[in-house]
Amino acid sequence: MELKRVEKEEDIKAIYPLMCQLRSHLNQVDYVELVSEAMAFDRYQLVALMEHEKPVAVIGYKRMTTLYYGRFIWVCDLVTDQKERSKGYGNQLLTYVEKEAATLGFDTVALSSGIKRHLAHRFYEDHKGYSKVSFVFKKSVE
Repeated sequence: MELKRVEKEEDIKAIYPLMCQLRSHLNQVDYVELVSEAMAFDRYQLVALMEHEKPVAVIGYKRMTTLYYGRFIWVCDLVTDQKERSKGYGNQLLTYVEKEAATLGFDTVALSSGIKRHLAHRFYEDHKGYSKVSFVFKKSVE
């Protein structure tokens, strides 16, 4: 197993089959465009956990500053291949991000998770020590 920063367009494309398990609403063209834009303008980073040159899990995150959390890392995306779940890969990636936050002098890592993702919630709370602190609200505008 190795951790790999995903920065080149061909590597971003190679991660798509895994990422679309979480972000199934995105086609590959839109996914590559959004990742590239987020990397260029929003400090978004992708790190993949690779097994024999194949991505088995990926995390997308960015450094942020808000009045609520101060300086922190926001986890935007975290997915482990459906066939590879419950092997500790998500834990490895979150631990990596938590260490990066500590190295930067940040004391918080935050994320949101879909309301119906009960197994993910149990993982975050019971295995990683995350707390539910708020609800995220969304409204589509035209």
